[in-house]
Order: sequence, then structure tokens, then C-alpha cells
Amino acid sequence: MTDTVTARFHEAIASGEWPVGERIPVEAELMSWVGAGRNTVREAVQSLVQAGLVRREQGRGTFVIARSELATTLTRRATRAHRRDGLELRAALDGAAARIAAQRREAADVAALQQALDARARAWEQADHQVRIAADLALHRAVVAATHNELFTELYDGLVPLYEEVLADDVDEDEDPHADEHERLVHAIVDRRPADAEAAVVDILAPLIDELPR
Repeated sequence: MTDTVTARFHEAIASGEWPVGERIPVEAELMSWVGAGRNTVREAVQSLVQAGLVRREQGRGTFVIARSELATTLTRRATRAHRRDGLELRAALDGAAARIAAQRREAADVAALQQALDARARAWEQADHQVRIAADLALHRAVVAATHNELFTELYDGLVPLYEEVLADDVDEDEDPHADEHERLVHAIVDRRPADAEAAVVDILAPLIDELPR
């Protein structure tokens, strides 16, 4: 019974029914929802805690912090990666995502990509490095979303801490050094040009990789 309840809770998180950042239902509601006793529900919730999917906050409740165990595992590993390793991984994944997105993007993706591109441009009008990093990641997250591949999305979400780290030294300049390449990336996806979309990612990341020691 505990395994069955745990699986239902996992599905609620994976499907987005319980979104990341939101509190899960209280214990009595969970018992009613799954038709199980208090101990079974507590054991199932504890398994989510151990998997790194939810976190208990004293006096506030239990909150979802990740959609999958894959994401939490990647997050823990990513924080120990070297900068070059992180950039090479990002180049491989982002390049593949850009190519697939150019083949599968839908009308809603086009709007999301353009909004993210505009927001990224506005971010460079501010001196706040965190704002710039967040805007860059949001654009690339929109590219990944346009693949309509759940595993790509989970991989990206799990690697955000690594991407934040490797971007830290690349947002210092007053003018965005990669503005043109990001415009090319978005336009190539919108126009359904997979090879050009992947090439734009290479042009963004290859110079950063080449300047680092092996």
C-alpha cells in the first residue's frame, strides 16, 4: 500500500499537479485523496523527502523542490563539476536541444522564445549579474521547452546550478557579447532551421570552452 501511495505522490509531482515551489496538501487531505491511513501517508511523504523531491518547513508545511529524482541527483553532482566540463556538457545538450526545437517548435514556443529573447536583452540594461544569468537561463530553458521532450526538461532543470556557476564570469561586460548569436538561435528555431540553430549554440559556447585549459 505504501508503494502504491508513494507512486501516486510521485506522479502528482512529475505531472505538475503539485508544482515546484508549492505546498503539498496537508496530511488529512492526502489520507482522503488516496484512501490510506496516517502511517502509510507519512511513510510515502517521507520517501519523497529522502528522494529530495519535497522539503518540510517547520510551521509552514511540506513543499515541492524538484520534479524528479533525476533532477535532484544532477543538481548534487553539478555543484562539484569543473567549469570546462560544465561548458562542454552544456554545449552538447544545448546544441541538441536547439536542433530538436527547430524541428518541433509550435506557435506558443515562438512567442515564448521571443519574449525570453527580449527579456535577455533588457537584462543587460542592468548591472545585476544575477538578473543577467537568470535571463540567459530562461531563454535557453525556453529552447529546451520547445523540444517537447520531458527528459530534456528534467536534465536542464537539474543542471541549472551548474549553468549558473559557469555563467558567472560571462556576464561582466557592459554590452552583451553574445546578443547576436542568441538572436540567430531564436530566429533559426522560429524558421525551422535545425543546423543553423545548433551552429548558433556552438558560436556562443565554443569560444568560452577554448579559452580554458584542458
